[in-house]
Amino acid sequence: MKLFGSLPEKTDLDEKLRHYRHLGHIVPPKKLIKTPEQIEGIKKSALINTSVLDYVSEHIHEGMSTQEIDDLVYDFTISHGAIPAPLNYEGFPKSVCTSINEEVCHGIPDKNTILRDGDIVNVDVSTILDGYYSDASRMFMIGNVRPACKRLVEVTKECLERGVAAARPWGFLGDIGEAIQTHAEAHGYSVVRDFCGHGVGLKFHEKPEVEHVGKKGTGMLLVPGMIFTIEPMINMGNYEIYIDAENDWTVLTEDGKPSAQWENTVLITETGVEILTY
Repeated sequence: MKLFGSLPEKTDLDEKLRHYRHLGHIVPPKKLIKTPEQIEGIKKSALINTSVLDYVSEHIHEGMSTQEIDDLVYDFTISHGAIPAPLNYEGFPKSVCTSINEEVCHGIPDKNTILRDGDIVNVDVSTILDGYYSDASRMFMIGNVRPACKRLVEVTKECLERGVAAARPWGFLGDIGEAIQTHAEAHGYSVVRDFCGHGVGLKFHEKPEVEHVGKKGTGMLLVPGMIFTIEPMINMGNYEIYIDAENDWTVLTEDGKPSAQWENTVLITETGVEILTY
């Protein structure tokens, strides 16, 4: 389908949105399109968020507890005038999520949970600065990680990169999902369906929901000024998950096989996509 048709090259945002709405596409409400002032505030939050992850990267090591990671995140964030977004969010008790091996996401730091040789761990950091939110996560490989797990971590990062590359102005959310799903399944992995990326910036979680499976050309229109996370969770086995009944937070793979996740916050621009957090 030729989407633009005879649309003039120079046209304002409202006219473009009306054009796509007329074509039957899902158009984001204006509140999802950030103003220049809001974008600047979110970028400043994102700089601290990236610095937190850099700090964790410098200090994470075999033998440390996940509570020590939480302490690093809290202390660094507070010392830079910001607030860890997860802390007390809907009852979450810590400043960061630390998810090891078969834990898909929302792992709760604990002094008795020790990083061991061969572990893969996701550290998910979210930051509030002056009321603006940012969000990103990285995978870390501890000691001698077996090749199969290394490959899972690598392919998951590639999935994120492909999802980011597919996020383009006047494209669609389904473009992102298809890019991620195609790459993951080509390597024999599965994509978690129960959790997805999300809008972010003025709140911790906003619309739209950014699915990591999908079909190109479907879903909400991507418009310059939109900010959201792309955070594929890729399982070595099947995509079924369950939530730990003991803490009602930690998500694990149903089959007990490892899972990996990488996350960026991205901004849709007039010409492409800008990664705000690494």
